[in-house]
Amino acid sequence: MLRALDIRDLLIIDHLELAFQPGLNVLTGETGAGKSILLDSLGFVLGWRGRAELVRQGAAQGEVIAEFDLGSEHPAHAILEEAGLPGGEELVLRRVNTADGRKTAWVNDRRCSGEVLRRLSETLVELHGQHDDRGLLNPRGHRSLLDSFASVSDLLSQTRTAWSAAAKARKAAEATRAALEAVRAEEEFLRHAVAELDKLDPQVGEDEALDAKRRQMQQAERIRGDIARAHALLSEGAEPSLGEAQRWLEGVEGAEDTGLTAPLSALSRAMVELGDAQDGVLRVLEGLEFNPGDLEDCEARLFEIRALARKYAVQPDELATHADQLRGKLAALDAGDRDLSDQEAALAQAEADYQALADQLSAARRDNAAALDQAVMTELAPLKMERAVFKTLIEQAEAGPEGYDAVAFTVATNPGAPSGPLNKIASGGELSRFLLALKVCLRGNDQSKTLIFDEIDRGVGGATADAVGRRLKSLASSGQVLVVTHSPQVAAQGGFHWRVQKRVAEGITLSEVVPLDREERVDEIARMVSGDTITPEARAAARALLPG
Repeated sequence: MLRALDIRDLLIIDHLELAFQPGLNVLTGETGAGKSILLDSLGFVLGWRGRAELVRQGAAQGEVIAEFDLGSEHPAHAILEEAGLPGGEELVLRRVNTADGRKTAWVNDRRCSGEVLRRLSETLVELHGQHDDRGLLNPRGHRSLLDSFASVSDLLSQTRTAWSAAAKARKAAEATRAALEAVRAEEEFLRHAVAELDKLDPQVGEDEALDAKRRQMQQAERIRGDIARAHALLSEGAEPSLGEAQRWLEGVEGAEDTGLTAPLSALSRAMVELGDAQDGVLRVLEGLEFNPGDLEDCEARLFEIRALARKYAVQPDELATHADQLRGKLAALDAGDRDLSDQEAALAQAEADYQALADQLSAARRDNAAALDQAVMTELAPLKMERAVFKTLIEQAEAGPEGYDAVAFTVATNPGAPSGPLNKIASGGELSRFLLALKVCLRGNDQSKTLIFDEIDRGVGGATADAVGRRLKSLASSGQVLVVTHSPQVAAQGGFHWRVQKRVAEGITLSEVVPLDREERVDEIARMVSGDTITPEARAAARALLPG
C-alpha cells in the first residue's frame, strides 16, 4: 500500500506531503490544476519513463519520496533480496533529479539503479487509464492475467519445471549425440588401429631390449670368426708343441743337474693356463652361437614397433598407452550408443510429461476463459455496455515454459460488429469501462498493488458513472485504489478525498493538494456538478451522492 508521497520542487509543485489511506482515495480538481503532475511525480520515483524536464524553474533539484507498507509475503521482498537492498515491512523510495538532468535513486537509504525501481514498481503500483500500455491493454500480459484468474499457479509451476527438465534432457542428448558423431567419424580408423596395435602387442621397454639384442647379435656375427680362429690355434698349435717340449726337457733333466727345474715348472703352469684359455675362448665362442633367423626376427619386430610409433606420432614406449587410449575411445563409443539410447528415452519421457502438463494448462485456460468472459459481461451490464461482447481468444503458439497458448482479450462494442484488440475497437469511454470490468474480475485476492485509475470515467455520466464509482469502491474494499476523476458520482464513492488546486505565491503559480472534510467534499462535488457557480441545488445533489 502507498502510505505517503513527498514531492519537492517538481514542475509547479514546491512542496507537497500526501498521506494516503487504504480503500478508495479520490483526487479531483479543475483541468490544469496539477493532477497529472502528481502521477508524473509518482511515476518518477518509481523509475517510469516520463517527462524529460521535471525540476521546478529556479530550483537546484527536484525530489520525490514514496513510502509503502509491505506485507510479509509481498513480491517486492524477493527483488530487494536479489538486488542486495535492505528489506522490512516499510519500503522507502527516494529519487532526485538535478537541474542539469542527472537522476539518482535510493531504496531504504541505499543507492540503486532506475532499473531496480522499475522492477519494484511492477509489484507496487498498477496504473490504468485510456492510454494504458503497461497493464490490461498490453496483449503480452493477457496470458498471465488469465492464469491469475484461473488460479493455476501450481500447474504453471509444474509446467515450468517440466519444461526445464525437458530442456536439460534435450541438451544432454544433443551433447552425447555430437560427441558420438565426432568419434564415429573416426570409428573405422580406431578399429583398424586397435586391431593393428593389439596384433603387435608392443610392451613398455621392448624397443630398448630389442635394440640391445640386435646390436649384440650384429656384433657377435662380426667377431665370431676371429674368436674361432684363435680357438683353433690354441687347440691345434700351441698345446702339442708345449707338450713335446715338456717331454724333451723332462728327459734331459733326469741325467744331471741341468737347471731345468724352474723352466719345467713354468712350462707346466703354461700348460694349465693354456687349458684355461682354451676353455674360456670356447665358452665365449659357444655364447656367440645363434640362429641367423633370430636376428632377422629381432630386426623385423624392432622395425615394426618403430614404424607404428612413427605412424601414430608417439614414442615406441608409448605405443601400449596409446593403444589403451584408442581402446577407451572405442569403449566410449559403444557405451555412448547405450547412453544415447537411455538419454533419448529420458528425453521422450520428459517431453511427454511436459506435453501432458501443457495440455492440462491449456484446458484449464480454455475452461476459465469462458468463465472470465461471462464474469466480464456481467460487470459490463451495469456499466451500460450490456450489448458489448468480450471474448478471450486462445490460440496455439510456440511451446515454452508456460505452455503453448497465446492469449488475447478482444471486444466487440455491439453484437454483430467485428471484434478486435481492446485498444483498437473501443472508444475512450468504452475502453475505460472495459478496463474497469476486467480489473474487477481479475483483482481476486491480490492486495499487494496500489491500483491507480487516471480519469477512467471520462466520457460517462449519470447512472453509468455511478456504476463506475461503485465498482471502484468495491475494488478498493480489499486493497488500495487511487482515482483521478472529473465525475461527481465517482468522487462521492471515495473514502478519502483530496482536491488539487493552484495558488499564486509571489507571482509564481504553484499546485497544492488539500484533504477535504465532509462539508468541503460537498462543495467540491457540487462544483463538479454545476461548474464554477455552486448553487443550493448542486449542494443538495452532492449531499445526495455522498453515502450516509
